[in-house]
Amino acid sequence: MTKAAHHSEALEAQWSSALHSLGRRVTRQRLAVLAAVERSPHATADDAAAAVRAELPHITVQSVYVVLADLTDAGLLRRIETPHSPARYETRVNDNHHHAVCTGCGRIEDVDCAVGHAPCLTPSWAPGSKRMTIRIAEVMYQGLCDDCRATPAHPIDQISDPFQKEQHER
Repeated sequence: MTKAAHHSEALEAQWSSALHSLGRRVTRQRLAVLAAVERSPHATADDAAAAVRAELPHITVQSVYVVLADLTDAGLLRRIETPHSPARYETRVNDNHHHAVCTGCGRIEDVDCAVGHAPCLTPSWAPGSKRMTIRIAEVMYQGLCDDCRATPAHPIDQISDPFQKEQHER
């Protein structure tokens, strides 16, 4: 057995156990959606549906959407909302990591917790507000990846002098 096949079987066993512990049935559809998102982190629902349909050709796109929503509600998937993009999904859950999105190409990268412990940020409460116990902080970094910065499509980002940059933006 190859290392990849062993890893895949171990993940399937882990997901099956998690589904059972959550009172959900283990189905081929659920396992296929989890595997598709695992193989393609930050996948859109349509990306996941295409991957699942390669394995289960008779599954409907609507069924994949329903499974994605169910697995997200169960905490086995995380839904990521990025600007100007459809929702994306990942299997990396329960660690309160963040995301960096390239505003040029749209690539998404995981960024570990900024402080090292959840929720990563301590809120500064406005006077008169009712405080909460914060469990999760979602931070989204936006900028240009190194590949996009190297292209002439973004000349303003090639300028290192802040004064020149300000003049160019006017």
